[in-house]
Amino acid sequence: MRVLKRGERNPKKGNARLCEKPEVKYAFIKENSDEFSVAKMCSLLNVSRAGYYKWLERSDRPETEREALRKELIQKIKKSYYESDGTYGSPRVHQDLLDWGFVISQKTVAIMMRELGIKAIPEEKYVVTTDSNHDLPIAPNLLKRNFTAPVPDRIWVTDITYIRTIEGWVYLATVMDLFSRKIVGYSMDKEMKKELTLAALKMAFSTRNPSEKLIHHSDRGSQYCSKDYMDLLKSKEVQISMSRKGDPYDNACIESFHATIKKELIYRRRYTSRSEAMKSIHYYINNRYNSRRKHSTLGYCSPKEFEDNYRFSSLQEVS
Repeated sequence: MRVLKRGERNPKKGNARLCEKPEVKYAFIKENSDEFSVAKMCSLLNVSRAGYYKWLERSDRPETEREALRKELIQKIKKSYYESDGTYGSPRVHQDLLDWGFVISQKTVAIMMRELGIKAIPEEKYVVTTDSNHDLPIAPNLLKRNFTAPVPDRIWVTDITYIRTIEGWVYLATVMDLFSRKIVGYSMDKEMKKELTLAALKMAFSTRNPSEKLIHHSDRGSQYCSKDYMDLLKSKEVQISMSRKGDPYDNACIESFHATIKKELIYRRRYTSRSEAMKSIHYYINNRYNSRRKHSTLGYCSPKEFEDNYRFSSLQEVS
C-alpha cells in the first residue's frame, strides 16, 4: 500500500473533502455518472444512493412557481440587507419588499432572515458629552418631550457626539428637523468649541427657510449657551428651548440619530484619520440617512421622501 506524503490528498477521498454539502456531492456524481459507477461514487463521497436519486428527481423536474418566488425573495432580502450595510432588520427589509411589489408578511421575512443567518447589528449605548457646569444664560424647556412637528421647520433639535479615529477625536454637531427627522445642518471638527455648533446652525439656516415660529431645542451645553450662538438664534427670532439638566431623554430624537449613525456606520469602521471619518460621515448623512434610510416613525419613508410627499400633498390641496 502506498503511503501518502504530507499534504498529499487521497485520490479516493479528495473530492469528499471538498464537497461538504450533499447537494454539491450529488452534482459531482451526476456530472461523472457516465464515467464512474454511481454506487461507487456514493460510497466514496459518503452519501446514500437513495438520497442521490431523490435529489436527481427533484433537480430534473421544472422549478415550481413557489420555488422560483422563494429564490427571488431570498435575492431581494439579501439586496435590501447588504445595501443597508447590514443594518436593516426584518421591519425595514419587509418594507423594501413591499416597495418592490412583493406581498409578504413581516413574520415570514423574519423567519427567512433567520434561515439565511442575517440580522441587524445590535444597538450601542451612547455617551453624554454635555458640559452644563457654567454660568451662561439658559432657556426653559418648551419642547417637554413632544417629539412631533406638524410642518417642516417648526422644531429643530441639536446635539454633539464624538467619533474615535487613530489620529484623534472628531466631534460632530447636528441639527435635525423633527417633522421629517432630516439632518438639516451639521459640522465636524477636532475640537468641541462653540464654532462647531455655530457652523452646524448656520448650515441649517442656509439650507432651510424657517419662520419666526421655529423652536430650537438643545441641551444646556456651554456651546449652545454661548453669546454668539444665542445671538444668532435671536437675530432669526427663533424660540429657544433647552433640556433639563442631566436629562438626555428631553432630547431623545437627536440622541437616537447619534446612536443610529454609530451603530450603522462608525462602530463598523476603524478610521485612521479625521479626514477619513469626516468624508464617511458626510456621505452617510447625505446619501444614506437623509435620502434612503427608512424611518419607522415616518411610516418607513426616508426623511427626503417624507418631505417630498408632504410638499406634493400641499400642492394638491392648493390646486
